[in-house]
Amino acid sequence: MLNQLCQDLDKDLVVFFDEADLLTGPGLLSFLAQIRDGYNYRHKPGNKFPRSLALIGMRDIRDYIASNHPESAGGHLASPFNIVAERMTLANFTREETGRLYRQHTEATGQVFEDAAVGRAWHWSEGQPWLANALARQIVEVKLKKDYSAPVTAPLVDEAAESLIQRRDTHIDSLIERLTEPRVIKVMDAVFAGTKSPVPVNSDDRRYCQDLGLVVKEENGTLRPANKIYREVMSRVITDQIQFQLSDNISGSRWNDGRIIFMTELLTDFQKFWRHDSRSFPFLKADFALHKFDEATYSFILLAYLQKTVNGGAVVDRQYAEGRGAADISVRYKGREYLIEVKLEYTYGMNSLSQLAGYLDNAGEEEGWLVVFDGNKAKSWDEKIFFKTERFNDKAIYIFGC
Repeated sequence: MLNQLCQDLDKDLVVFFDEADLLTGPGLLSFLAQIRDGYNYRHKPGNKFPRSLALIGMRDIRDYIASNHPESAGGHLASPFNIVAERMTLANFTREETGRLYRQHTEATGQVFEDAAVGRAWHWSEGQPWLANALARQIVEVKLKKDYSAPVTAPLVDEAAESLIQRRDTHIDSLIERLTEPRVIKVMDAVFAGTKSPVPVNSDDRRYCQDLGLVVKEENGTLRPANKIYREVMSRVITDQIQFQLSDNISGSRWNDGRIIFMTELLTDFQKFWRHDSRSFPFLKADFALHKFDEATYSFILLAYLQKTVNGGAVVDRQYAEGRGAADISVRYKGREYLIEVKLEYTYGMNSLSQLAGYLDNAGEEEGWLVVFDGNKAKSWDEKIFFKTERFNDKAIYIFGC
């Protein structure tokens, strides 16, 4: 087809294949082989071929090969397509470029994006092109219904971000789908759990997740979710799976009195819940998707429980970054922050108290909570369930065994 098209044209042809990375199996190999043959035989009589081809997608060519031949080391298998001239990645907008994008809209319509709104858009998207545009579209076309006389404000950007998170357009669905890939799970488990990654710094799996735009590398070399919207989407997708399994009888009505949260009493009740119900839930079974996030699984379980119980204006959040050495949960309510650190039994020690005390000092809080999960099925519940109070650097730390 390409040969005939080139024969019929009086100019050189350039072809862009969009979403080429969705091809798999024999269809992928046939596609690449035909391109190779067209290139190799382009100078023979009766043959013509496009001047250039561009394959557009979220993955590099060698990742196409690796996904079809896992035995290859990151796509180094002998490839039917070895004529790549250049690999290009579309970078995120900078803070200034995001502002320039919105100013183009202002110049065309007169509608103003306030400086604070541009700042919030950057806060949520960190310049990811689709997100930067989608936030503006959600405000201008959906919320304000193209009323160009109304300015775009920071609160409107926050509302738009929440709408994108909840709506889960195709772009977001593609992100969620990546969380089921073994290569992604290997890297994201370390990011979710905040532990030192077993994946080498220069590994193909790390590079693959960075190329997909799932994570970015910070100055100290650690990884974190690429932006706030991605972070929130990934967290909610996983915790939603757990919350679906949680009992409808769980209630948060008695865990606050309108001024403070009774966190110690709440976690005591969580211990009872965990002892009674944990082994009957599918999210700890090997055939359940969440089980694959080994180190992060337990922190997501507690996060889901807190989101279901701590209501009435509280904000439950968790932080992500590979190499942080902890998986913390933050509950903010009435100007106070309740910091919870989650550990597995074999990683629990004095260093855990030191880490949490440091977080408490940074937050200006005097007490924190440490939840230690023990997955050893040979131990009795009486051995696993415990409560004690420790002091470290004048901080009160309440420790719950589960």
